[in-house]
Amino acid sequence: MRHLPTRTTRRRVVGALATALLCATGLTAPEALAAPAPTEAPASPALADGLALTPPMGFNNWNSTHCRAEFNEAMVKGIADLFVEKGLKDAGYQYVNLDDCWALSSRDADGKLVPDPVRFPNGIKAVADYVHAKGLKLGIYTSAGTKTCSSVGFPGALGHEYSDAQQFADWGVDYLKYDNCNNQGVDAKLRYTTMRDALKATGRPIVYSLCEWGQNKPWEWASDVGHLWRTTGDISDNWGSMLSILKQNLPLAPHAGPGHWNDPDMLEVGNGGMTDTEYRSHFSMWSVMAAPLLIGSDLRKASPATFDILDNKEVIAVDQDPLGKQGTVLSSEGGRWVVAKEMKDGSRTVALFNETGSAQHIATTTAAVGLPAAHGYTLRDLWQHRSYNTAGAISATVPAHGTVLVRVSADRHWAKNPPAVELGLDGSPLVEAAKPVSLTSAVTDLGRTAARRVSVALSGPAGWKVAAGSPTTAGTVRTGHSLRTKWRVTAPEGTAAGSYDLTLRATYRSPTGIPAESVLPLTVSVVAAPPSGVSYLGDLPWLSTTNGFGPVERNTSNGESAAGDGHPITLGGVVYAKGLGAHAPSAIEYYTGKRCQTVTADVGVDDEKGAKGTVAFEIWADGTKVASTGVLTNAMPAQPVSADVTGAQVVRLVVTDGGDGVDSDHADWADARLTC
Repeated sequence: MRHLPTRTTRRRVVGALATALLCATGLTAPEALAAPAPTEAPASPALADGLALTPPMGFNNWNSTHCRAEFNEAMVKGIADLFVEKGLKDAGYQYVNLDDCWALSSRDADGKLVPDPVRFPNGIKAVADYVHAKGLKLGIYTSAGTKTCSSVGFPGALGHEYSDAQQFADWGVDYLKYDNCNNQGVDAKLRYTTMRDALKATGRPIVYSLCEWGQNKPWEWASDVGHLWRTTGDISDNWGSMLSILKQNLPLAPHAGPGHWNDPDMLEVGNGGMTDTEYRSHFSMWSVMAAPLLIGSDLRKASPATFDILDNKEVIAVDQDPLGKQGTVLSSEGGRWVVAKEMKDGSRTVALFNETGSAQHIATTTAAVGLPAAHGYTLRDLWQHRSYNTAGAISATVPAHGTVLVRVSADRHWAKNPPAVELGLDGSPLVEAAKPVSLTSAVTDLGRTAARRVSVALSGPAGWKVAAGSPTTAGTVRTGHSLRTKWRVTAPEGTAAGSYDLTLRATYRSPTGIPAESVLPLTVSVVAAPPSGVSYLGDLPWLSTTNGFGPVERNTSNGESAAGDGHPITLGGVVYAKGLGAHAPSAIEYYTGKRCQTVTADVGVDDEKGAKGTVAFEIWADGTKVASTGVLTNAMPAQPVSADVTGAQVVRLVVTDGGDGVDSDHADWADARLTC
């Protein structure tokens, strides 16, 4: 899908009604009704064709090119070349998939699809032959409707399923992404089952990806229809979008398994809208969820950091584990997530995922993730590529928006590894220039054995003053104990507001002399005191933002996915010159430095979405909710909201989806003001 999905529940249309609808659209081929409507319960738990026994891995061009001219034969061949040259093929990436816009806007006189001769001058079969010669496979795209999702209006497959499927097979296609646009209200199960049968009739093994956006809960009925099904709307290249999709997909773990996978959409890694830390979280969590790993960035332009993420074979092995279990959520309190995935060899992969904007201590145990009692355990850090021993604790201080991904096993050889340690840094991550702040580091032994000759160091950017106020070394740190060190950190006078990196580093040895090192990258924010008097929040710098679709906009509505595409903020026909345009789920944080008293705004769903959208607004002061609205709809006028934030260091403006999922939830903080 190319736009934010609408969660309208479509009527089931079968029998004569489906026939009438197809006739009304002008379709002449009866193929769409050739197969009977699927039963309510699948006849078997999965397609018994041996395909997609692990989640598909490959590439899809949409996230990096959309329908632009750069999507063409040369790009596709270039991606195939890079799969081989960069070792991605060896890492498991297999499919090179074409998305929308590969065809002409009209079929030929025989009703056949015609590849765009400008984009693909040699046709699709020639591209497939090239890809196959590399030992890879080719995927293609169409929609289960009269047209695809592009506004250009390319032909969809509704009413042409058997003909189109045969064309795909004749070209050598190995994977079909089947979208949901322009579906004319025809029952989803009928449409998707018809294409299943059409693909089967070709006799060619083709992986079948249902891109139905989760509108009709395909996880409940599609296990014998397709090999994977989209569970959400489209992903965007920003933290808020990725986080929203992650949260929608995580609860669906029971429905995934070999040959039938939940699909939370393609990867955005490398497209530039998130940090490398956020992209590592994206890749880690998709792997723990046993999600398809379809690269969405143009690898011809990718940085070494992007290749390092996409080519992490230890993380890929989690995604591709043949047991086929999707990770399950053990806890998520306060945005501190523990997700555990059972592996075929009996080990557990554990993701300690931090959705918040500051470092968090996240912990669980080997017993909690389902491992048997043992004298000791081996803990493998899949991003550091280092092994440690643990007495049973699985714990880390996880940077903002970061993920610590470990694989833990009951292992009689645990003692060959040094003990695991957790690094932590207590104190506010907010720093005003030239004003020293006090921080305390901790090096805590989690291992079955003691850590020896422990030394810790804290470093900051050039010109910053970092001084220890207590010992930085210890001869021995026993299991469960810590070396705690006080630090005084000062940013230079005139340091610009923004994020800056600190690094906490510990070195130590196991009792047998094995050297080890642990590093914790942390971020602090240099902030400025808010001005006295009344200020519009749309004019003040924020600490951080997350947004469900596109960026938060200053003094305009949310608009769509691009920055700066908003409109004048309008609630119930009233236009506001100032405010914040957001989209649920959203959070906007401001530093108030214990100097401010009130936040006020008029809030509601922006008029730009017509009758759509339901949201709720909240104001938080240092982790305490101090104001909230009920559920607001577009039919309601702007509602005033006000909160006392006296004494708060940080104020957070939150928008939720109102409890009914995300659907065009464009939310305005109109005329939002801060009094200090």
